[in-house]
Amino acid sequence: MCADADGNLAGKRLVIFGCGYVGSEVARQAVARGMSVTALTRNEAKAQALRTCGIETVVADLADDRWHRAMTGAPDFVLSCVSSGGGGIDGYTRSYVRGNASMVAWLRANGPGGTLVYTGITSVYPQGEGACVNETAPTENMGGRARILLEAEAVVRGATAEADGGIAARRWFVLRLAGIYGPGRHHLIEQVRAGDVTGNGEHRMNLVHRDDIVAAIWASFVAPPTVANEVLNISDDHPTAKREVVRWLVDRTGWPLPRFSGVPLAGRAGVTPDRVISNAKAARVLGWRPRYPSFREGYENLLSH
Repeated sequence: MCADADGNLAGKRLVIFGCGYVGSEVARQAVARGMSVTALTRNEAKAQALRTCGIETVVADLADDRWHRAMTGAPDFVLSCVSSGGGGIDGYTRSYVRGNASMVAWLRANGPGGTLVYTGITSVYPQGEGACVNETAPTENMGGRARILLEAEAVVRGATAEADGGIAARRWFVLRLAGIYGPGRHHLIEQVRAGDVTGNGEHRMNLVHRDDIVAAIWASFVAPPTVANEVLNISDDHPTAKREVVRWLVDRTGWPLPRFSGVPLAGRAGVTPDRVISNAKAARVLGWRPRYPSFREGYENLLSH
């Protein structure tokens, strides 16, 4: 399997829905590979920046269907990286469930598309108390935002089902992402510098660098046709107690040891449970391995730039 997508994708068409932190990097790499890229975003400033990179853009709310007329033809690859855009539970429902439903309806009308990849999140798992969590872990009876995120996954999984207009995509992958960090997105470094870190020091951090997420997306796109319709955890190899990560950053930078607030990051419903997210299935199914296998390699890269 070609986890780095070194194969020739020139001339192939990629459509990205929600072209933010992860999607923009995928779009940039796709243009470099000679692909035709169309991105849908709510943000006009983001759209202008994408256009300067040779990316066709549509500015619209994904949950609305008025954008359907602005985009025609079946894409070879589809990436859904939608975000909530605020608005609490209603915002989650609109962005994730209605947004993905609008995307699937468009694919049925114009497709089917080839490979559909949706970036979900590991917060759909309720497990804590140090549990090792793989894709078979129960997610039943989840409420609030987790329930909505699972509904959004179900919409994506339904893309290969026959419905009015046929199927929407030939195969799908749901990538459940651990805590994202990378260039321009390193909240923990900023908190340590400020001397006040959210959450509990004893809880393990499950992290994944942006570049490793992007590599997993490409690995999904170029996976052999026999690999299809998979839910996969995308996390690094070494979940580590937050206190150990903070001590490493303090040793590396010389900053004073910060205090732990014991409360969640602003905007989050609660402190992330203590658990270990397993990425073994992604390694087995996609041949994907993280370039940054632990926080040490990832944060060293950030601090050195």
